[in-house]
Amino acid sequence: MLTILGFAMIATFLVLIMLKKMSPIAALVLIPALFCVAVGQGAKLGDYVIEGVGNLAPTAAMLMFAIVYFGVMIDVGLFDPIVRGILRFCKADPMRIVVGTAVLAAIVSLDGDGSTTFMITVSAMYPLYKRLKMSLVVMTGVAATANGVMNTLPWGGPTARAATALKLDAGDIFVPMIPALGIGLVAVLLLAVVLGRRERKRLGMLTLDEVLATETAAESETVLVGAGGGGDRTRKNSGGAGTGTGAGANGDGDGAGESGPDEDEDEDEDEGFKGLDPNRATLRPKLYWFNAGLTVALLTAMIMELMPIPVLFLLGAALALTVNFPHMPDQRARIAAHADNVLNVSGMVFAAAVFTGVLSGTGMVEHMADWLVGAIPDGMGPHMAIVTGILSIPLTYFMSNDGFYFGVVPVLAEAGAAHGVSPLEIARASLVGQPLHMSSPLVPAVYVLVGMAKVEFGDHTRFTVKWAALTSLVVLGAGLLFGII
Repeated sequence: MLTILGFAMIATFLVLIMLKKMSPIAALVLIPALFCVAVGQGAKLGDYVIEGVGNLAPTAAMLMFAIVYFGVMIDVGLFDPIVRGILRFCKADPMRIVVGTAVLAAIVSLDGDGSTTFMITVSAMYPLYKRLKMSLVVMTGVAATANGVMNTLPWGGPTARAATALKLDAGDIFVPMIPALGIGLVAVLLLAVVLGRRERKRLGMLTLDEVLATETAAESETVLVGAGGGGDRTRKNSGGAGTGTGAGANGDGDGAGESGPDEDEDEDEDEGFKGLDPNRATLRPKLYWFNAGLTVALLTAMIMELMPIPVLFLLGAALALTVNFPHMPDQRARIAAHADNVLNVSGMVFAAAVFTGVLSGTGMVEHMADWLVGAIPDGMGPHMAIVTGILSIPLTYFMSNDGFYFGVVPVLAEAGAAHGVSPLEIARASLVGQPLHMSSPLVPAVYVLVGMAKVEFGDHTRFTVKWAALTSLVVLGAGLLFGII
């Protein structure tokens, strides 16, 4: 019964948010609460929630101060040269921009932290997507999938968990997987090319001069738009690169848009342009190298694990605010400017704590894992590595990495050992599902991604799942081809 209710709870959550019948925060709280009562453990709901909140509190704290830190870095102009450099390299070509998104996300993923990767990637790329009216779910989907492939780094989490669970060396698991993961990255780049070409076909391609000239003209030019017999109204020219099919933040860009954005959309466009405004009051060009050095030092300390990540970002945010904005009113203004993102992301993390707390506390996760392992036919024993790779795709999406690597993988390894399958093969196969895992509703970092990109989580899920699952299958196929799995 717990198995059925566990799958039903997850399915209900995904259906409701993808159909936009509930907001992610409401769904993450109300659906598990309802199912907790349904399994007869409503009296323990408070304990499950408190346990889940306690487990995710450090993550929420890290995200809160990380958003403030990177928000300040955006305000002071740290990423402006990156954005301008990418724009010049991409020549306002949507295909190059999407490929650039994949490359940037993969490179930044070397720090091993998904939240940091998404904050830096979105900070650099968001203004470009908004300028050209490109689909923002393309950006989030490509970034999440690229980060998922790179999430298999030994310091990223899953490899270390697999090594710990099976008492293996992380290097023995990861190093032989490098060729297969390399193929996975190539698959992400090819995906970026395909999606970029689709965006290029939809929007066309401008030169850098055309984009900048149009943008400059938009600041002062107004046009009269006919109101269909109801009179004329004046609006600002958006100056975008599209001709009426511009995708909003909540779509995948397949549908045709209106002939032009309304005034509210113009305001949103203007907000998106601020990342490259060369005259904004918050720029601190004299402190550029201090801010760059502080960011490098922060990321280095994080990789070297000199302090807990929440502590590092707390210190970094406080130092960045103090040095760049020494006056208290300016500091309060910067904090207020990023309060919306902080509240959305931290609220989502604490809401996810309810979901994970109920899923684990009621025993649903264990029963789901036992049922799936028990459903494997005995004849599949010699092929348990392949089975593990296939199961890792849905299981790492529906479960936390801890639940999968410490609860399911040891059982699969034991079943494989009875048929002569090496635990190393099981461990490597268990990494296959990571490209999809990074878009799981149980991963706090994905809420940073969709929150900063102003994309609905349901839209991101609907767009990304198929491409991420395909990338995972490519990694699995490459592992089999190279004899690693």
